[in-house]
Amino acid sequence: MIQPALVWFRRDLRDFDHAALSAALAEERRVHCAFVFDTEILDALPRRDDPRVTFIWESVRELAGRLRERGGGLHVLHGRAREAIPRLAASLGVQAVYANRDYEPQAMERDAEVEQRLGANGIELRTFKDQVVFEAHEVTTSQGRGFAVFTPYKRAWLLNLDAATLAGHPEGPGRFAPADDSLPPLQSLGFRPIEPVLAAGMSGAAAAWQAFKPRMRTYHERRDFPALEGTSRLSVHLRFGTISVRALAAEAWKRGGPGPKAWLSELAWRDFYFAILAMRPDVVEHAFHRRYDALSWDGSEAGWNAWREGRTGYPLVDAAMRELLMQGTMHNRLRMVVASFLAKHLAIDWRRGERHFASLLLDYDLAANNGGWQWSASTGCDAQPWFRIFNPILQSRRFDPEGQYIRRWVPELASVPAASIHAPWEMGPLEQAAAGCVVGRDYPSPVVDHETARRHALARYAAARR
Repeated sequence: MIQPALVWFRRDLRDFDHAALSAALAEERRVHCAFVFDTEILDALPRRDDPRVTFIWESVRELAGRLRERGGGLHVLHGRAREAIPRLAASLGVQAVYANRDYEPQAMERDAEVEQRLGANGIELRTFKDQVVFEAHEVTTSQGRGFAVFTPYKRAWLLNLDAATLAGHPEGPGRFAPADDSLPPLQSLGFRPIEPVLAAGMSGAAAAWQAFKPRMRTYHERRDFPALEGTSRLSVHLRFGTISVRALAAEAWKRGGPGPKAWLSELAWRDFYFAILAMRPDVVEHAFHRRYDALSWDGSEAGWNAWREGRTGYPLVDAAMRELLMQGTMHNRLRMVVASFLAKHLAIDWRRGERHFASLLLDYDLAANNGGWQWSASTGCDAQPWFRIFNPILQSRRFDPEGQYIRRWVPELASVPAASIHAPWEMGPLEQAAAGCVVGRDYPSPVVDHETARRHALARYAAARR
């Protein structure tokens, strides 16, 4: 008689096209399912009203319901996963624990300990590729090394794409085992429920995906404009696995055309950053190009506070940072703008900004967040050149020309004309009074002068390169 199996859900909160679940069911096993609200992760969160915990909780609730409908259930645990999973596996008498691979250093260390604990009880840990299209070892140079530049990586990534790679994982004849899957209230986990910013779970992902499909055709034209519905809004669902990355890539690959190709490129970027993290886990604390560890970060605490609170005096930067504070979301173009502003205009260590994003972003993912910050700070692989410094005024005029996005998040600028909203300090006193926004009173004066900050940044980077 084949012993039962346990599927350990982590950042893959769905019951379809799920590599580990498919493998367990394929062997005609009686399959138990579990999720752990891991205290090692939860206890480190600074906010008790963290929207990510609400999103996960809602997604787990939906997953448990779906498994119940299929005759099974979900064991929902609260504790240290490295202890809870081996304990549950032993109590259920399973032969193997199935899980999809996680590539973050802390997760890999946890999984190594879980494997050791399971092995002591004669239980195997079997892991599978699921959250990426290609793992690091699957896309390499002709010498078998990992890529450090995106364009040749993407070329190889696209060449490797085929129907078999993008096919979903079928379900085998195995059956689900029931569970006492009572979901602990958020309060018992130590968190306050909040109104979700985005619809959670598989149903939320499906709705976002259906809404984006018609927009994919014009993605390349609209994606950089934060006031428009130009992006997919699927990043949080990819982060928590409420949708399959294979299904998304397959749709874009099948369609072709400028919009789908541009969006497929974003999925390739996602895999690229996962590959960089796997190849160079030291990038979590160090610059990819180590010479930039010598950069001088001589910015002020006043500059840091102005940046994180959205009162730098640069409207596009402030709008983006206020959205982050209020909703935990930020447009990708603006992530680059505000990251560049912190590192290059304010001379503040990119790692500090990366950690700030980590504490607030609903879709926070270590690989993408680290890669994006190092790209913007010019310290990473395939980064923007060190001498390229985003001009926040020009970025604002180009990507929010009418100031629609700015007015949404910086209401004190609501009556400022579009021609002046990108640099309101350039208005004269009478114009400021007429717009009901006196700079220095109703809205901050710029915390730094762009040209002065630019010259300082060039000198700092040149010194680090010597």
